[in-house]
Amino acid sequence: MSNRHEEALAKSLNDPEGFWGEIAEDIIWTKKWDKVLDDSNAPIYRWFTGAECNTCYNALDRHVEEGRADQAALIYDSPITGGTQATYTYRELRDRVAKFAGALRANGVEKGDRVLVYMPMVPEAAIAMLACARLGAVHSVVFGGFASNELAVRIDDASPKAIVTASCGIEPGRVIAYKPLLDGAIDLAKHKPASCLVLQREQVTADLIEGRDVDWMEAENAAEPAECVTVAATDPLYILYTSGTTGQPKGVIRDNGGHMVALKWSMKTVYNMEPGDVFWAASDVGWVVGHSYIVYAPLLNGNTTIMFEGKPVGTPDPGTFWRVIQEHNVKALFTAPTAFRAIKQQDPNAEYLDKYDISCLDTLFLAGERTDPDTLDWAETKLKVPVIDHWWQTETGWAIAANCMGLHQYTVKPGSPTCAVPGWNIQVLDAECNEVERGEIGTIAIKLPLPPGTLPNLWNAEQRYRDSYLAEFPGYYTTSDAGMMDEDGYVYVMARTDDIINVAGHRLSTGGMEEVLAHHPDVAECAVIGVADEMKGQVPLGFLVLNAGVDREEGEIVKEVVKMVREKIGPVAAFKLATTVKRLPKTRSGKVLRGTMQKIADCEEHKVPATIDDPAILDEIDDALQGLGFSKARS
Repeated sequence: MSNRHEEALAKSLNDPEGFWGEIAEDIIWTKKWDKVLDDSNAPIYRWFTGAECNTCYNALDRHVEEGRADQAALIYDSPITGGTQATYTYRELRDRVAKFAGALRANGVEKGDRVLVYMPMVPEAAIAMLACARLGAVHSVVFGGFASNELAVRIDDASPKAIVTASCGIEPGRVIAYKPLLDGAIDLAKHKPASCLVLQREQVTADLIEGRDVDWMEAENAAEPAECVTVAATDPLYILYTSGTTGQPKGVIRDNGGHMVALKWSMKTVYNMEPGDVFWAASDVGWVVGHSYIVYAPLLNGNTTIMFEGKPVGTPDPGTFWRVIQEHNVKALFTAPTAFRAIKQQDPNAEYLDKYDISCLDTLFLAGERTDPDTLDWAETKLKVPVIDHWWQTETGWAIAANCMGLHQYTVKPGSPTCAVPGWNIQVLDAECNEVERGEIGTIAIKLPLPPGTLPNLWNAEQRYRDSYLAEFPGYYTTSDAGMMDEDGYVYVMARTDDIINVAGHRLSTGGMEEVLAHHPDVAECAVIGVADEMKGQVPLGFLVLNAGVDREEGEIVKEVVKMVREKIGPVAAFKLATTVKRLPKTRSGKVLRGTMQKIADCEEHKVPATIDDPAILDEIDDALQGLGFSKARS
């Protein structure tokens, strides 16, 4: 007997136009579509061609008009500043967005123009994004604090009419002045923005350049509120840059129409959120999670969203998440597994959790990287709520595979984000584009067309879009993730395809080895890379971050994890090398930089990624590698 998830998945694949056309009725359109799915330029597909709409209207104005004017739309919680909090109702948020849209318009921004947003996690970041959507302008959010040269590359690619920034961002123990970084980027860039609107924060006041720089609040206060501008459903809402293998970032586009349809629908289907519920995505607006599930999806669905300016630990302690959940009555939390590993590492027995009442929390959702079973088990045991691993990418904009809590709750299988979300035709392929047997590792690909809300193209780079995502497997979008599917249709995302290592002819997943290492009681976090070996081609090497308070000989722990891998995976893994480190190099979104670590180990040229949280960690990794006799690349 089928369940609601199976029924929805089958309908979405057999009749995508009927499926998404029905869901799209939940969006307010200025003009209805001529065609739900336009395949006239396949393999590049478009959704809701001919339709007209405005994303800001659907996120704010409609809720004011439909009775949610006095409901909280956005809660700002900033432990990093010592406890600053603010709440904006839907009416208050709409009015501020309309005023700031007027300020942008007064500074020359019109429909179709690009606006670069370079902001910390403050309400004005969301206000700027929504104001662009209100005008029909295209925003491009760049993570606050990005280095000048990387910011300059994005300025030249997007050619923004205006840049929106703040005087500073705040990290644990330091304040980062943004304006000097922005000024340096504009100096480096060939394209020069007409204006920069600067939000002055009390921690650092920026010097404004006359004739170009404008004080944010002065401009907003003096502006006339702007109305919502109608755009085509296929017009871009935003550009979000993701790293590219060539060093040139790829500008992922999201359209207005399909994006609204998919994201609003996902709030109930995937996250089981009803209008009025409080949803917290503990991410950053610089990342896709922040775009999709801090700003757009919760507001489209009439939820209360939380903008959190802090860290899971250190602001001030490992109980911060529990405090936020209790104080703001959070129903669902969405964060990265690395956040929970950080909490677990600092508070392995969850003693801080006992200080708070989090009975309001129904579900924890994890994404952004593979959730190892040990972290999953710890979270389930301590929180006593369903912990749902789900999988998606910057390019997709929302979940590819998930345990869809609003349709049917499946049994959780550790290591799997469960099954395909309706709309996604997931297949596991070999190099010849044939489906592999269930249980075998291959490249995970999505049979075209992709559902609404995904990238229709790259900004000014259609050939690159075709080459990067569509060329390897004709008729499919390649995720560049390797994994498998079991007999029940559960998907297992093992690693990026370049994280599958070849040990003496055996294709092995580093993710599978990490799963074993994470089970060791002293290990808080781990990473496995493949390093060059003359005899076997590659051999695995493990990095272990130990739990706080562990006071044992490193050599004993290494012996134990080597034995565990031999027992669980077998001698074929050739896992004999591991070392302990204080921390792993990560991006600001929490992804471990395994590729960079591998290049250091193999003494290959490498560029320090612009997204790295702390470049000094790479020196620590190099020291550990030299201790094992591997790397001299940075000495």
